Amino acid sequence: MLGSFSVSAMKKTGAPGRVGEGLKMIAIDHFSEKFQRNMRVPLHIVEARRDKLAQLIETHRYLPLRELCERLGVSEATARRDLAELAKRNVVKRTHGGALAEYNERFPSFNERRSLGGAGKQKVAKAAARFIEPGGTYFLDSGTTIFAMAEFLRDAPVTPATIVTSNLPVGELLAGVEGLSVYLTAGQILGRQSVLLGETALHSLEFWNFDIAFLSAEAANAEGVWNSQEAIVEMQRVAMERSKRVLLCLDDTKIGTTAPQSLVGWDRVDILLTDAKTDRLRGAGILPGFSGIIDCHAAPPLPPRLVGNTSELPVHFL
Repeated sequence: MLGSFSVSAMKKTGAPGRVGEGLKMIAIDHFSEKFQRNMRVPLHIVEARRDKLAQLIETHRYLPLRELCERLGVSEATARRDLAELAKRNVVKRTHGGALAEYNERFPSFNERRSLGGAGKQKVAKAAARFIEPGGTYFLDSGTTIFAMAEFLRDAPVTPATIVTSNLPVGELLAGVEGLSVYLTAGQILGRQSVLLGETALHSLEFWNFDIAFLSAEAANAEGVWNSQEAIVEMQRVAMERSKRVLLCLDDTKIGTTAPQSLVGWDRVDILLTDAKTDRLRGAGILPGFSGIIDCHAAPPLPPRLVGNTSELPVHFL
């Protein structure tokens, strides 16, 4: 029936001489469809790919679908089928509601992350709090190191100062400190991550100019700084653009590692505040290329004039 329909259609269009060619094309198309249906990837290759997928998710806890496709060299359709199969086996947990909902569910929660980093995180946080100066306006991002910094600021306030943050626990913690004016960004609330993100959050930063943006990240290596989620990276980049200085707070565990999303190269960071030793920084390829490193162990005096003229060029400290 398909052949007779095609012949009749071609006669009506005035192309009777091409009937044979049309039938040949139909036959080829039919063969191609049958061939594609019979093209089955061997089961051991499929299982190996799914094992690799499970390992990636176990290692990173969260990866966007696009990132999974790039790492595995497969289409989104294939990745979704593999994820569905792994979910059936209870190897991974499926989430719904878009990228932010997926990140909120899959990535370790804010409270889970607070316990990581240990003494190193506390050293970095305490040193970071000393960069707050009276009269300044500061952006504090969504990281748990930044929350630890806020705890030190609560216990030893520097006032007056203005704090803008997307970090819900930071906002709640500092709101009651006399002399601090505390503002939350707009945005979608991600409960497990205790953060405000999304397009509205980005737009809300356009009202501000900061003396310092205090940022955290998941990883740093020779190529630059990395983070876990695209929306967080977007938020941090806007904050950087609105800031005179960018101060990156990373404990030793983040050095020499990587994460799904590239945040920035070292040319955009003014100060790296870390407890990592020189040998580790060299091994990660951060030294000798980047000079703006402050070692928390050295407890240097506060660098001068971090609050001041917006036209002043960044000063790096060894």
